[in-house]
Amino acid sequence: MKKHWYKKWRKCKMNFNKLSFGSTIGIIGGGQLGKMMAQSAQKMGYKVIVLDPSSDCPCRYVAHEFIEANYDDERALHLLGESSDVITYEFENISAEQLKTLTEKYNIPQGYQAIQLLQDRLTEKQTLEQAGTQIVPYTSIKHKDDLSKATNTLGYPFIVKTRFGGYDGKGQILVKSEEDIKEAEKLVSNQECVAEQFLNIKKEVSLTVTIGNHQQITYFPLQENEHRNQILFKTIVPARCNQIENAKREVEKIIKTVHFIGTFTVEFFIDCNDQLYVNEIAPRPHNSGHYSIEACDYSQFDTHILAVTGQTLPDKIETLKPAVMMNLLGKDLDLLEDEFAAHPEWHVHIYGKSERKPNRKMGHMTILTNRIDDTEKDMLKRFEGRDQ
Repeated sequence: MKKHWYKKWRKCKMNFNKLSFGSTIGIIGGGQLGKMMAQSAQKMGYKVIVLDPSSDCPCRYVAHEFIEANYDDERALHLLGESSDVITYEFENISAEQLKTLTEKYNIPQGYQAIQLLQDRLTEKQTLEQAGTQIVPYTSIKHKDDLSKATNTLGYPFIVKTRFGGYDGKGQILVKSEEDIKEAEKLVSNQECVAEQFLNIKKEVSLTVTIGNHQQITYFPLQENEHRNQILFKTIVPARCNQIENAKREVEKIIKTVHFIGTFTVEFFIDCNDQLYVNEIAPRPHNSGHYSIEACDYSQFDTHILAVTGQTLPDKIETLKPAVMMNLLGKDLDLLEDEFAAHPEWHVHIYGKSERKPNRKMGHMTILTNRIDDTEKDMLKRFEGRDQ
């Protein structure tokens, strides 16, 4: 890992041109994040081309053009580049090497470095250490014999996560005792992993940030999150804790080490001693920032599009009203969809995925409220049948 590339980048005065109305934005990835990016881009007067391997991906039907191709299809990626005035992406599991090649020829202000560093959990941990942030103790797991090292170094319980490709709880296992080691060995036998000490967590929070031209930085409010089965269940804004300034300081350390343009989110743990730990970084808009579509004067997708097209960012994001955002999995739609028409105060977003699965993210809804605790209790009652 090159330690000083970011300083070199800062010196090169990377001031990309502002794109005029009618310019074309290419998006790698056509899921719900791509769809919401495209919707923000279109209201600003931009055209959108999306590349995705799924012929019925959510973004296809809100894009001007669609390229059906795998993410590693070089010909298709170059076609996207030739057809676009700027390229962005909706997720990090794309080839950093291919993205690097594209940046040499096309306008990709986000670059490839964040993808290269953050799609590998081990490299991400090393990067966070280099930045000087506080992270949970961890160790590298290259083969199953290293699990005993994790046991001795971290103690029980600890979490084993694959280095590449895991999301929403996939590719990880909680090791509570020696009885769980065999399951962990199965995971390790497939690929290298990282073991992290399991924290006694008081609260999970995240901070969504957008960086624009001239390194202008815009912060969203601190977001309080709850995960169930490693999938985001709900987000409450503003977070019910006093960690916003601490979170900003940790983010400031990170952006001195990693190059970002556009919207990204840093996830944190708060332990029972109120210590803040950096957990992970998502180098693109994030599930926990979806509330911003209704609850803020700019959404995370709006500021992302402003950033990658070279526009000026708002100095401050105004929270119009506190909010509770609930993810809608397939089983939640089964439970609640008949109630949507009776609740106009629920801002419901359905992503348009063709196949409904119990644990698949099918949409989300945001409720604006001055009674956060009461609204949270009401939502919990409504969702209580989801896991039965």
